[in-house]
Amino acid sequence: MLFDDLQQKKAKICVIGLGYVGLPIALEFAKQFAVIGFDINEKRVALMRQGIDPSKELSPEEFEGTDIHFTASLEEIRDAQFYVMAVPTPIDEHKIPDLKPLLSACTTVGKVLKKGDYVVFESTVYPGCTEEDCVPVLEKLSGLKFNQDFKVGYSPERINPGDKEHTLTKIVKVVSGSDAESAEQIAKVYSAIITAGVHQASSIKVAEAAKIIENTQRDVNIALMNELSIIFNKMSINTFEVLEAAGTKWNFLPFKPGLVGGHCIGVDPYYLTHKSSELGYHSKVILSGRTINDGMGALIAKSVVQHIIGMDKSLKQSRVLVLGATFKENVSDIRNSKVADVVQELKSFMVNIDVADPHADSEELEHEYGFGLVEAPTGTYDAIILAVNHREYERQDSAFFKKLLNKGGLLYDVKGIMRRRADGLAYQSL
Repeated sequence: MLFDDLQQKKAKICVIGLGYVGLPIALEFAKQFAVIGFDINEKRVALMRQGIDPSKELSPEEFEGTDIHFTASLEEIRDAQFYVMAVPTPIDEHKIPDLKPLLSACTTVGKVLKKGDYVVFESTVYPGCTEEDCVPVLEKLSGLKFNQDFKVGYSPERINPGDKEHTLTKIVKVVSGSDAESAEQIAKVYSAIITAGVHQASSIKVAEAAKIIENTQRDVNIALMNELSIIFNKMSINTFEVLEAAGTKWNFLPFKPGLVGGHCIGVDPYYLTHKSSELGYHSKVILSGRTINDGMGALIAKSVVQHIIGMDKSLKQSRVLVLGATFKENVSDIRNSKVADVVQELKSFMVNIDVADPHADSEELEHEYGFGLVEAPTGTYDAIILAVNHREYERQDSAFFKKLLNKGGLLYDVKGIMRRRADGLAYQSL
């Protein structure tokens, strides 16, 4: 059986896509199995060969003691029998699922697929995508028959960038297969590395659906908090103080308002609503939540602009400092960062903006969103937007912000981390 061959290193695992999801999985597999790590980006491959994680999530020590070969060559992945697809599944500018990276990966694997091989998908997709969109590409390119010549599975990723507690092996892994045999073999492979255990879903579609509602549920709950923050701000009530009080009840869920970006929460719900629309049902709750969350960047920017106007300042001559540009705290990941929405909205009012972030890469931001970073704040500002609560900002006191603000200048604290330390400052939060 395949699992036995993998254990004895008579067969190899190949992980396709070595980003935030693929690299940790590849390295964990490589502690027990022979692994080929494949990525189309040769510069990233070169770094990984030196024990460097291009995403800056893993330390060099995590590369040690692993049986892995990194490559960007199609020919070098022909030896594998167990392929793991870990490529991104973004949305386009119209909020439509963009399957190009996933289908391109299927094309790559389809060219080398052999009888008896397995292909397991980790990328987040809508229910049905694996069997309806991916399998036909594998069949066409390989000339093989699904479930007769090769098997397929789905095991959704649960990687949380920046989280050093809920790491790969400590999170229960959902697994599934295209038939009973493949489900069993795939479960055995993942059980070898996941100490928290695996949950075997009854079908690939169930596993796909389970993944997509994990983040959809969080998105809808955060949308409720964001809507409450809009209401409470009109009442001059601090939302975080309300949530703190309500949180004393044992069954109150601890969600908070904020900018909802990243590669999961801000994207996955659109995969579900897209498939729903194809089936003739137009989502109400999910899309309403998405509308609220996607609008929070503009809301923050407009609140800042209103304050500056109230200071009798010219918007063209005003200066705003944005602290934080990544999609969440203490990571370098800028994918789908909603801080960009704040910056673009401020730019539409002709405001002068400096953006600082100790973790983000200025060139990546310039390429992705059209703005870079300043090395350090200079002079004084009419408003500071504390957009991402990096640890470097959390440890600051009110004196740090007072030095940077003009008289009457606003500290807009998105996550409310300074609400008890904002003495003497004009202060707002969500």
